[in-house]
Amino acid sequence: MLLFLPQFSLQKLNTLAVPATAEYYVSVSNQNEIKEALVFARERELPILLLGGGSNIVFENNFYGLVIHLKLLGIEVIEETDEQVWVRFAAGENWHQTVEYCLDNAYYGLENLSLIPGSVGAAPIQNIGAYGVEVKHLIAEVTTIEIGNGLEVLFTNESCKFAYRDSIFKNELKDQFVITAVTFCLSKIGSVNVTYPALADYFSEASIESLTPDDVSSAVVNIRQLKLPDPNEIPNVGSFFKNPIVSVAHYQKLIALHPKLPAYTYNESEMKLPAAWLIDQAGWKGREWNGVFVHDQQALVLTNPNKLSGKQVLDLASAIRNSVVEKFDVELEIEPRVY
Repeated sequence: MLLFLPQFSLQKLNTLAVPATAEYYVSVSNQNEIKEALVFARERELPILLLGGGSNIVFENNFYGLVIHLKLLGIEVIEETDEQVWVRFAAGENWHQTVEYCLDNAYYGLENLSLIPGSVGAAPIQNIGAYGVEVKHLIAEVTTIEIGNGLEVLFTNESCKFAYRDSIFKNELKDQFVITAVTFCLSKIGSVNVTYPALADYFSEASIESLTPDDVSSAVVNIRQLKLPDPNEIPNVGSFFKNPIVSVAHYQKLIALHPKLPAYTYNESEMKLPAAWLIDQAGWKGREWNGVFVHDQQALVLTNPNKLSGKQVLDLASAIRNSVVEKFDVELEIEPRVY
């Protein structure tokens, strides 16, 4: 029998440590419990919020509905060939431990995504990416339960409509499905991807041919620990803004005014700009704003050491966005979900 807890504090369940309360809270560890929780919400006409590791969410207000905390665990090898393996991870599995499991078993592809906070179930929603790799290239299937009727639905990679830090679960089907498991198609051949500038610099004196996926994972962990604050020590949600994508024409106007502006080709007609550089140039890196901070090592990260409200964090984000628009005529989009 599930225990539905009223007026439950969510402060320890979000890595930004924002104080917020759920009207009802329940923890679930299997699909039957999920379905029971959905019935509870449906009978009471309660909105639902699905919570995993809490590392990509900002509570602007209390949540007047049912928070379902997904704690589903389990790992299963679905299929295997000489070169590839398909492994299904339950949504509640810790992301970094999932990467470590894959490396321990010589399943490769996720190593560039080491040390990203959160759980497996959040990975396809956000199409997490780092150091030259996006998870969309490794996801084979996403197993879900439809909130409206409790039926199980399987999404293929194509039907997830993955885009840059985006998916169908963040747009058309937002809050309509519970992700219960993700199946990854991984390689059994230990090739490495170190083309991303930070990794290329890290291995500048190494022989690329001698590098292993474990080496790449260790490098990513080291780089992240140097640049990013541990949310267990300093509350944060990692990158607070997406890297903006602008037209080539707009980029050319910007580069004429700011010759040192770094950029990356996104497609034939668009360029991707580093949000951290824009924020830094707008004068925000290391600054404090009413008790909330922009991290002094990575301008993309907002920290909340005083455990202030979500509104105060979002006020800082809004001030940053306004100044970047004023200086560069570029709109920054917030990466975490806001509730």
